[in-house]
Amino acid sequence: MLGKRLREGNTIGLISPSGPLDRETTKESIDFLKQLGFNIKEGKHIYDKWGYLAGKDKDRAYDFMDMFLDTDVDMILCVRGGYGAMRILPFIDFNIIKNNPKIFAGFSDITTLINNIYEKCNIITFHSPMCNSNLHDKTTLEGFLNVLTCGYKPFTIKNSKNKSCEYFRNSTYFNGDSAKGILIGGNLSLISGTIGTPYEINTKNKILFIEDVGEEPYQIDKMLTQLILSNKLQECAGIILGQFKDCTLPHYRRSLTLDEIFKDRIISLGKPTLVNFQCGHSYPRLTIPIGAQVELDCAKESIHVLEPVVK
Repeated sequence: MLGKRLREGNTIGLISPSGPLDRETTKESIDFLKQLGFNIKEGKHIYDKWGYLAGKDKDRAYDFMDMFLDTDVDMILCVRGGYGAMRILPFIDFNIIKNNPKIFAGFSDITTLINNIYEKCNIITFHSPMCNSNLHDKTTLEGFLNVLTCGYKPFTIKNSKNKSCEYFRNSTYFNGDSAKGILIGGNLSLISGTIGTPYEINTKNKILFIEDVGEEPYQIDKMLTQLILSNKLQECAGIILGQFKDCTLPHYRRSLTLDEIFKDRIISLGKPTLVNFQCGHSYPRLTIPIGAQVELDCAKESIHVLEPVVK
């Protein structure tokens, strides 16, 4: 199922399923969205705070479901990530989401929500910038708006021109030129954190996208190994490595590099793999549809979205 495409004058509902918000920063971000021509409706609890969370679990889950029920809201956008989205999963009635399909967008900690909405409701969601992301970045904003407003027909997503790769000399490794499948994934920490639960990701014959931030190489190794031990990497049809921001060390006397880890844990599997795709915690930050049928085209360093993602 698809949400209706975003149009000027639509209402964007804002929720914070994870960490607490800085009110001043959020107001500035809301003003920018209004300047783009959108109306804004704030969730009842987005400014709540309970330690490192944006309020109690049930209140954040209430805001989440309330935005799907609200007929005035055309799109639901998370304000920020942090930690806490997986805590609200047991309180979500996914039948509410299934019966009220809308654009739902976010990334990082929101990984658990965008993938479970697709898995449990068969609704395409979006790994995208959030309200408090830097939407002043031209490529980030253009990618965000193009997918959500013009994604009613097939399209292609690729890195901006002249963007060098962070860990590899070349942006692709040719373990096969291409693969087709449904695109899933997001933050590696959140994907590995739900393995063995009713909310774990299903990678069979899928194109798996992963990214992360602030994790040392051994932690990336540990999480990738967990995916290997649970057969998640072996089952997928292809892999997209996004941005791994601040996941390096000042020296490697007692550590493998990310390059070595990716070659050993991922490249060695022989899957078509696109490396250093501009999606994650750095900028530009491209928007990708979770749950859409895509072709991973390593030769052209592109993701071809083969079906509409909005209607």
